[in-house]
Amino acid sequence: MERVQGTGKTVEEAVENALSQLGVTADEAEITVESTGNKGLFGLGAKPALVTAVKKQSSSRNKAADFIVGVCERMGARVDIEETETEDGYKLTLRSNSMGMLIGYRGDTLDALQYLANLAANRNASEYKRIMLDSENYRSKRQRTLERLATKYASRARATGRSVSLEPMKPYERRVLHAALQNNEYVTTYSEGEEPYRRVVIKPK
Repeated sequence: MERVQGTGKTVEEAVENALSQLGVTADEAEITVESTGNKGLFGLGAKPALVTAVKKQSSSRNKAADFIVGVCERMGARVDIEETETEDGYKLTLRSNSMGMLIGYRGDTLDALQYLANLAANRNASEYKRIMLDSENYRSKRQRTLERLATKYASRARATGRSVSLEPMKPYERRVLHAALQNNEYVTTYSEGEEPYRRVVIKPK
């Protein structure tokens, strides 16, 4: 935590000097007045005002949002971010006229940005905060697509009596498939293979 002291003829001047040392604005620091100083008698015994300034720690949410804005700018995309607090962190909803590029094929770019945003947000943090990125309700749309896929291939496995092996998927997508069929009385699911080629298999009971 960066801490400096500033002096001046007045408290205001002392604060300005301390903020200048930190390179921050007043709302980015916590100020403690150590002494208001005194003018002394006819200038004799005068003491300057003294303050201590501590640079505020950026929140995980701010770190993540700043990181995303910076990356998007370097990609040539302007982005607005809506922030929502969740049970274990924050959800950042991205809005941009370049969302196709930022989401990527099956969310690959969005997932990569989310991974990097979590690293940026939790660097040197005392408490881990989970950062989730979304845009245009991509996450919920993808989940519904996967749930329909699970139902479709479960029916095929039941009808043919043969296991159905799906294409390789990311861990959270596989979890959606397993959850969708965990109470199905006709099929069971398991994963096989090594990352990044691990896939879900739907097997008749």
